[in-house]
Amino acid sequence: MEETKEIRLDEISIWCILRDVVRNAWVVVLAVVAAYLGIAGVLGLLYEPVYTSSATLAVTARGNSGGAYSSLNITTQMADVFTEVFQSDVLREQIALDMGRDSVSGEITASVISETNLVTLQVTSVTPQDAYEMIQSALRNYEGVSDYLFSNARLQIVQSPQIPYGPSNVQNIRRYQRLGMLGAGALVVVCIALFNIMRFTVKTRKSAERNLDGRILGEIPFEQKYHSWKEALHRSKQALLIQSPAVSMQFAEALRRASARIEQHMRRRGQKVLIVTSIGENEGKSSVAANLAIALAEKGRRVLLVDGDLKKPAQYRVFDQQDAKLIQLSEWLESGKTFKGLLHFEKKSGIFWIFQKTSVRASGRLLKSDKMKSLMEACREQVDFIVIDTPPLAEVSDGELLLAYGDCALVVTRQDWVDVRILNDTADTVRQSQSEFLGFLLNAFHRDRLSALSRYGNYRHYRGSQEVPDGR
Repeated sequence: MEETKEIRLDEISIWCILRDVVRNAWVVVLAVVAAYLGIAGVLGLLYEPVYTSSATLAVTARGNSGGAYSSLNITTQMADVFTEVFQSDVLREQIALDMGRDSVSGEITASVISETNLVTLQVTSVTPQDAYEMIQSALRNYEGVSDYLFSNARLQIVQSPQIPYGPSNVQNIRRYQRLGMLGAGALVVVCIALFNIMRFTVKTRKSAERNLDGRILGEIPFEQKYHSWKEALHRSKQALLIQSPAVSMQFAEALRRASARIEQHMRRRGQKVLIVTSIGENEGKSSVAANLAIALAEKGRRVLLVDGDLKKPAQYRVFDQQDAKLIQLSEWLESGKTFKGLLHFEKKSGIFWIFQKTSVRASGRLLKSDKMKSLMEACREQVDFIVIDTPPLAEVSDGELLLAYGDCALVVTRQDWVDVRILNDTADTVRQSQSEFLGFLLNAFHRDRLSALSRYGNYRHYRGSQEVPDGR
């Protein structure tokens, strides 16, 4: 039956959304820049400048040299009528005739200044010259129209019209650009958040418990690999091992608790070989395998860690053994060297090693060889537990070959990394092998904290998470 994605609030991780926004910041910047340039281009294409020439006129009485009407109310009424005169079709025809045109396309507006006998006349046209010529023609020809209405009133020019030097409809492009940039950036961020929410991956502990078809063995918190800007710049980092004083207590204790659960299960069933695998690369599988081996050795167990990834070995980097002269697993399988020269004991961690440093082309042939089978049988007699770090199951078939040597297996699952449906299909693959499927170990999980928590609050949280939920 195909699984469908149902959105639940407790399955949404704010940290995962913010991480995706940061990773796709270039998309946000690109959208903002596109909005900035696009708005400027569109407004530039649509923009048609117009020019306005204006004059201020006063309503006066004929024969009263410049004096205003004694009654302000009457004067205001007369001014209202004059505004209708300037906006009449009759005057427009007179202006067109005066300018020698069939018609004029400019806009003529007149308005009365409140509680005065003053009228503001404005003419707007597509060119400064047309605006100026139209207003001058209106002032020359208005009397021919107004004489039909008033015989004892006239207009006196208070402020003469001028030729406009700039457009009167100047656009506030900056304002539109700011709004567009903000809207474009917000839209992209919302889209990124929606894509993250709809992506069917494990983002929270609740989503893991609800959607994964298997037991949740534990949750390993994210641990910072670089402890300074200098380390990040030179990409020099310390391995995330629980024996290192540089790792946090939460990280170390989470791995020790997971190790205790696994050991209890394996001892109860008489199992010795633990397979640690994952679906994809960079899920922290090798670090988890190394730390589980160290945690078991801390209890006095004889533990052997085998790097079974012959394509991309990683354990020699985890334990900083790049320069060590060690016999590799592939070399031993292809040669007739004795078993004694293959195992190496590391005093600091207290575990035995079988390492691999170089990539092997025919890795499948070596892993399913009779010599590999005899090696695993001999190792079972020498140690209490064997932890095998396998290649990612989705990358090469070597991981499935190594499942044949294990008693039980766990799948390391990184936060928001692999589709839940692929994880469940992989769990079914493990169940069909000779290894018992223990469950999923959640790795590199960031917890969303909307409020500051005390150290004791964190401690209570980690203690409360020791109970292992039942598998489905």
